[in-house]
Amino acid sequence: MIQLSDSGLHIVLYHPEIPANTGNIGRLCVGSGSTLHIIKPCRFLLTDKEIKRAGLDYWPKLKLQMHDSLEELHAQYPQSRIFYCTTKSSASYTDVAYRKGDMFVFGPESSGLPQALLNEHTPNCITIPMHPDIRSLNLSNSVAIILYEAIRQIKLT
Repeated sequence: MIQLSDSGLHIVLYHPEIPANTGNIGRLCVGSGSTLHIIKPCRFLLTDKEIKRAGLDYWPKLKLQMHDSLEELHAQYPQSRIFYCTTKSSASYTDVAYRKGDMFVFGPESSGLPQALLNEHTPNCITIPMHPDIRSLNLSNSVAIILYEAIRQIKLT
């Protein structure tokens, strides 16, 4: 079995809404050696049974940080590059050369990241190409796709 070391990558959930997605993403972060950041408000309690069911017994091993705002996150990690993951970009996630310390921000399931935020950071917006018959992929699937592309590129083994 190939094992990953600490990836040095960061997944940021901006105002998450669905506990099961957050649980799945937390488990993914443990499995990839990544840190999960949650930007408040979180629309559920982190003790919800759906999170525990999705995260299984891995949740206590999760590197989790809570933040009151994106500005607080930026201040805490001034050297990190931040990528905003959205369906409203024409730049593919595969067109970026990733490195340790990179952060990937994902918006709430029902609405995605605010347009004003995307407008402020257009050069750092990335998307997963998909068929026009759907609006978006499941949030935890999107996180997995982008996170493991970054891991593939920086060869964290």
